[in-house]
Amino acid sequence: MTNATFAARTPAFASKLPTVGTTIFTVMSALATEHKAVNLGQGFPDFECAPELVDAVTQAMKAGHNQYPPMPGVPALREAVARKIEALHGRAYNPNTEITITAGATQAIITAILAIVHPGDEVIVLDPCYDSYVPNIELAGGKAVRVPLTPGIFRPDFAKISAAITPRTRAIIINSPHNPSATIWTAEEMRQLEALLAPTDILLISDEVYEHMVFDGAEHQSAARFPGLAARAFIVSSFGKTFHVTGWKVGTVAAPAAITAEFRKVHQFNVFTVNTPVQYGLATYLENPAPYLQLPAFYQAKRDLFRQGLQGSRFKLLPSTGSYFQCADISDVSDLGEADFCQWLTREVGVAAIPLSAFYADGFDQRVVRFCFAKKDETLRAALERLRKL
Repeated sequence: MTNATFAARTPAFASKLPTVGTTIFTVMSALATEHKAVNLGQGFPDFECAPELVDAVTQAMKAGHNQYPPMPGVPALREAVARKIEALHGRAYNPNTEITITAGATQAIITAILAIVHPGDEVIVLDPCYDSYVPNIELAGGKAVRVPLTPGIFRPDFAKISAAITPRTRAIIINSPHNPSATIWTAEEMRQLEALLAPTDILLISDEVYEHMVFDGAEHQSAARFPGLAARAFIVSSFGKTFHVTGWKVGTVAAPAAITAEFRKVHQFNVFTVNTPVQYGLATYLENPAPYLQLPAFYQAKRDLFRQGLQGSRFKLLPSTGSYFQCADISDVSDLGEADFCQWLTREVGVAAIPLSAFYADGFDQRVVRFCFAKKDETLRAALERLRKL
């Protein structure tokens, strides 16, 4: 018998994510490149990070910090993160047992879900939501229970959240500042969530990657500020978002020691650990709080530039109170639905945006699209010049 007897064949198997395809972000970015459009779709900056941060990472490499770091992260960075949280939110986390450095916030979220969700468990997500949440839950064998934020204003509806809780509810995921709506949770809403969860064993995953992008004098209401939430929460943050280095993929998770222990069991067999010199560089850079303390004013100026540029246009701008996104109602601009409008806008006008319907399981279309203003001022002005013609 020779090898020629057997035909090469790739075995068939059932997909674990049969409904998942190419993300809307990839689709719109590719379309923007094809048509040389200004890309205000995908949420990443088109400007450089601080040279001091690059220098700090370079020095760490030159100092020989190029091998595996400890599994939970470089101690100096975990200590810096703990100091930052305590200074901003008044809660002390033990850097040895309650802070973990992750390969970005997306890895942090799936690791938290894999650590706590068993087959058949339910996890409440609030629509519209970031596109990784539901596939993460499904990969863990859980069921996503979608509860809509109030359409148009994107506030949590606690009656609907309460009605969605069952004996199978393992966790709820919240996101503030919110992608895609650019809203922020208030202290009162956080207290309402705290009261709702108090009699339950439901865990909280609080996605706070835009924590330093809160505008008009408002404060970010971290779950760390509320004892009843902090005691049950994985609090997720992102250096990529904060320091304009999304490609570095470094984030953090703060959680009570008992929860962190379970998180790290999964983390060590997921990515094990995270880029060593970048961790050392970030630890050095965090010694000066000014860069993140100045971030609200930095992004508010970009938000205001973008909003002012669309005054008098047919776009109806929704409030943008946090994150680096601006949503706009297109009802007076076009009769097209959101997805078709974004395709048309990219091809014919030369500006890429994201339809909010992409963040809903059922493609709910409320005639709203999302722009990203984390761009150079000249990029924003180029986009505005094209958008004002509509």
